[in-house]
Amino acid sequence: MKKIVLSIIGLFFVVYGFSQNKPASLDSLVNITFPQGFKEKDTLNEKIFTGNGMYGYMIAIRQANATKNTPLKKQSDLNKVFKDIVADIKTQTGGSAALNVRDTTIGTLKAKTFTLDVDNGGAGSITYRNFVLVYTQDATYTFEYVYPDDRTALIKDEYKAFIGSIKLSAELQRNDQYLSNATGMSTATKVEIFGGGGVVLLVILILVFRKKRQPSLS
Repeated sequence: MKKIVLSIIGLFFVVYGFSQNKPASLDSLVNITFPQGFKEKDTLNEKIFTGNGMYGYMIAIRQANATKNTPLKKQSDLNKVFKDIVADIKTQTGGSAALNVRDTTIGTLKAKTFTLDVDNGGAGSITYRNFVLVYTQDATYTFEYVYPDDRTALIKDEYKAFIGSIKLSAELQRNDQYLSNATGMSTATKVEIFGGGGVVLLVILILVFRKKRQPSLS
């Protein structure tokens, strides 16, 4: 009963805290809510917001892609971009492992989410970094929530409120990520088609073989 009461009180403070927060504009298309007192750093190709929550440290980054960035053609191209970004983040953070890498959506856009498990010097101290990645032709958006292992049971509502506060302009659509919605044949479909074709070919060969072996009536 005591744990339930404490959870309710914690949820109240998280909800109340986020109601007092302020929006931060990464650009004219993407906004997110940050705790009051957040910091902003703006350079030529990158915009970064950082702020402290009750339980975690929050980061939002907009990084401009190359001016002549080639549009992605299909979803598999987007998946490769996400894979490369995850690998790059892991490379930048020594002693880390990417956990629960999975697809999600933010508004109409496809996104990738995962948790980076960072071992702080092998002394048993673990830091978790929750990521949500959004890619468009013009920019890559990275949303990150950082917290120590001993706060794992406490951060759920605050993290959910932080990520849930991401707002995208209606101007952003799926074709801002890749041009074609065609996904191609699934593995199961390929098995059905080529496997079925193989069976038909085998039947034809058996019939031809039997016909050749039948004695001529003449």
